[in-house]
Amino acid sequence: MKVWLTGAGGQVARCLQDRRPAHWRLRALSRKDLDIADPRAVSRRVADDSPDWIINTAAYTAVDRAEGEAAQASAVNELGAAHLAQAARDAGARLLHLSTDYVFDGGLNRPYTEQDATSPLNEYGRGKLRGEHAVLRIAPQSLVLRTSGVYSEYGHNFVKTMLRLAAGGQPLRVVADQVACPTYAGDLADAIIGLVERGQADGYGRKRGQGLGQAGPVAGIYHYCGATPVSWHAFARHIFQCARQWDGRFPVPDLKAIPASGYPGAAARPAYSVLSCEKIRALGIESRPLQATLPAVVRTLME
Repeated sequence: MKVWLTGAGGQVARCLQDRRPAHWRLRALSRKDLDIADPRAVSRRVADDSPDWIINTAAYTAVDRAEGEAAQASAVNELGAAHLAQAARDAGARLLHLSTDYVFDGGLNRPYTEQDATSPLNEYGRGKLRGEHAVLRIAPQSLVLRTSGVYSEYGHNFVKTMLRLAAGGQPLRVVADQVACPTYAGDLADAIIGLVERGQADGYGRKRGQGLGQAGPVAGIYHYCGATPVSWHAFARHIFQCARQWDGRFPVPDLKAIPASGYPGAAARPAYSVLSCEKIRALGIESRPLQATLPAVVRTLME
């Protein structure tokens, strides 16, 4: 099975490359290899290479900067997703598109399901939501996978930031009234592989010379995130506990809880963006708690 992977340098993409099944012929594409904001380039490359699946992890993820760079963010998060969906449809491929919990406004007091109303608070969330709509409108057989608070051994993420700031020896102020479910990128990569494998087996696929078939049962929107809802303050505390357990000399900083109103970011964020994973769990794809994933990541980063 030929699989394309966009956003090759990101956390999820790198974990996917580590875990790719032996029967996948995976082609990992960075922005240098393919600018998904260029519709002609996308169409030409997909038509020439004819993948069976496209996994889109490419995204503009600078949430605060997106408030002042809406066009740049939209070029990737909305238009880029639409270009991939159109090219996939034209080539008879299927698309799995990665999205975010920030499509919700955080007003509920229970985990969000795939059927709950969306109402993003910031430009990043609005662009990602428009990307979802474009993908499912253009190629309804696609999968949209929403996730939350991704961290790993790779790239830029909250765990790396906290460990770096702790080394400075100064008190840290971390938001305590925004709750999400941090997600290990390796687990998310496994969930993506699971969805693609189930989607490939559900009866939908390219039939050479016969055009597009009908969408199989594994299509539409799914949620996948870690199984532990925590505030960013509590997440930081868990990180430092793991670090101290690994190295008794680790300088645990004075950690101060602050409200979101005390954080100087340009973008508003949902107060509660916990995602319900019941739909994907019905396919046999399970989430793991923070204590099952975070210690190994912290250890790797500290070694």
